[in-house]
Amino acid sequence: MEARYQPRSIEVEHDRQVMIIDWADGHHSEYPLEGLRWNCPCVICQRGHENMGNAGDRSLFLKEQDLEWRIEDLQQIGNHALQIFWMDGHNSGMYRWDYLRNLCPCDECYPAEERPK
Repeated sequence: MEARYQPRSIEVEHDRQVMIIDWADGHHSEYPLEGLRWNCPCVICQRGHENMGNAGDRSLFLKEQDLEWRIEDLQQIGNHALQIFWMDGHNSGMYRWDYLRNLCPCDECYPAEERPK
């Protein structure tokens, strides 16, 4: 697996409402929790987002957060994914490392010209 898809560390900062991943290639990603929850890759969530066009939508990280989210637990699934246990009881999403890296909302990964106006 490429270093860009290997997490070196994962941290959740509930006070800032972000999950932070430092990747093996040195990249630093900060994911607002609400955007991460709305981008859940499970079948149930993606089916619900079909009509809204939100599957894998980085712009969800840019919106003002309406709710305070909590991650109760994180579990690595093999060498390829992360399972997030959310405060609302949802835990069926497997966030693959490549999915998370491709969702990175930083300026380098998601330049201003690609962002919605």
